[in-house]
Amino acid sequence: MIQIIAGKKGKGKTKHLIDKANTDVKQAKGNIVYLDKSDKHMYELSNKIRLINVPQYNVDTTDGFLGFISGIISQDHDLDTMFLDSFIKLANLEGQDISDTIDKLDAIGSKFNVTFVLSISMDEEFLPDNAKSKILISL
Repeated sequence: MIQIIAGKKGKGKTKHLIDKANTDVKQAKGNIVYLDKSDKHMYELSNKIRLINVPQYNVDTTDGFLGFISGIISQDHDLDTMFLDSFIKLANLEGQDISDTIDKLDAIGSKFNVTFVLSISMDEEFLPDNAKSKILISL
């Protein structure tokens, strides 16, 4: 399953994502992972949430990103939720259509029973049709 927090840059998506992660960890049945483009938010997240600074792992293509996600899932059979801050940047999708990657991520989540919560720097009206039904918060 995918949930999306959408809105232009600077609208507060990261704050909503962090708040949701910190709330969800209290009742999660499994582990929670937070993927980000830096370690900047390390101290805002519960110490029960694993923060992964994706650029440290030289993920530079969209397929590489999906492989990276699959690798995390393969190493943690108790993974419940994965939060992806700055999804478009992490997935190397800047200036590209995100539809196919959303579908692939949705398929991975369904297969391995992992929920993905994405922050996407894009207004709701500009999201592809396959993403609009997944919007949790639109800012």
